Amino acid sequence: ERIGHTQPRRIAARSIAERISDELGTELGTVVGYQVRFDDRSSRETRVKLMTDGVLLAELNRDRELLRYDTIILDEAHERSLTIDFLLGYLKQLLPRRPDLKVIVTSATIDPESFARHFADADGDPAPIVEVSGRTYPVEIRYRPLVAESLGDSDDPDDVPSDDRDYLDGIVDALGELGREAPGDVLVFLSGENEIRDAEDAIRGRFGAETEVVPLYGRLSAADQHRVFETKRSPGIRRRVVLATNVAETSLTVPGIKYVIDAGTARISRYSVRAKVQRLPIEAISQASANQRSGRAGRTSDGIAIRLYSEDDFEKRPAFTDPEILRTNLAAVILQMISIGLGDIAAFPFLQPPDSRGIQDGMDLLLELGAL
Repeated sequence: ERIGHTQPRRIAARSIAERISDELGTELGTVVGYQVRFDDRSSRETRVKLMTDGVLLAELNRDRELLRYDTIILDEAHERSLTIDFLLGYLKQLLPRRPDLKVIVTSATIDPESFARHFADADGDPAPIVEVSGRTYPVEIRYRPLVAESLGDSDDPDDVPSDDRDYLDGIVDALGELGREAPGDVLVFLSGENEIRDAEDAIRGRFGAETEVVPLYGRLSAADQHRVFETKRSPGIRRRVVLATNVAETSLTVPGIKYVIDAGTARISRYSVRAKVQRLPIEAISQASANQRSGRAGRTSDGIAIRLYSEDDFEKRPAFTDPEILRTNLAAVILQMISIGLGDIAAFPFLQPPDSRGIQDGMDLLLELGAL
């Protein structure tokens, strides 16, 4: 028996594999291993393999029936990346040919009914839903909107606060407020590396050497990412502040976190029809993402989450983030599907099929470029 367990991000695949291996008392790379791009710590004896969803998708080129696995776990399915949607559709096609294959789709924030209907059996009966209540602690939500106009009040997805100091002042003020609470480390959510570097400078300038600042984002080396999970701290350090992108929203439990500060933004990939390019604008996050972020404060004890936007702004935000397939260039999707061998995009069983006009536009563009 072999279990394949996918995660959207490399850091999550690595850290979860290390945790499971530690729980089982085995050496990483033996019974439990992981594979991410440029890093393979699995072997012939590996029975639980953690990997990014992209790695599993690539394995389809060599193993169309996924015969090496008897169980596939798709974790964090709510993220609805293109890769996750490809896997959800392909597994739906595969299950009639592999009735022995067990598929488990997990997430804390998905709409389970839509996934259950997607994997309905031949009689139309939806797949069973299993609810697991994890141990969480109460989190007090505090709204501390910035002085500048918030993203939620604008229809322009590129609209950001006009004065960059506003969010930095908001973070510094929130850290000062949390400094009057019980001791505990702080997780700050920001939209990208530049914002993390600016916040790091502002925090060091305001709080000095007694506050340890640790960045966390996808492009960091594995060694730098591991700093976040170290529980031992240097002498004289009173608290630790982790500055993270949405990489820390799910899957990861950073030890010692009692407080969260949420700037309420993230970089979200979106295709510009006018410019014909894929962009990465800073946008307001959804309510589901905001709740995931605040929930990080209640993993190990009671916590406090400070949102740097108003409650009214929160209520106006969409419940979930749009799936990537609804905000990406379908020409790229079509080309990727052809290269993987997933067949016709119009006939593929997506959880949410893309617009037919968008498909035609994508086909026209590929023909114009001579790609098909």
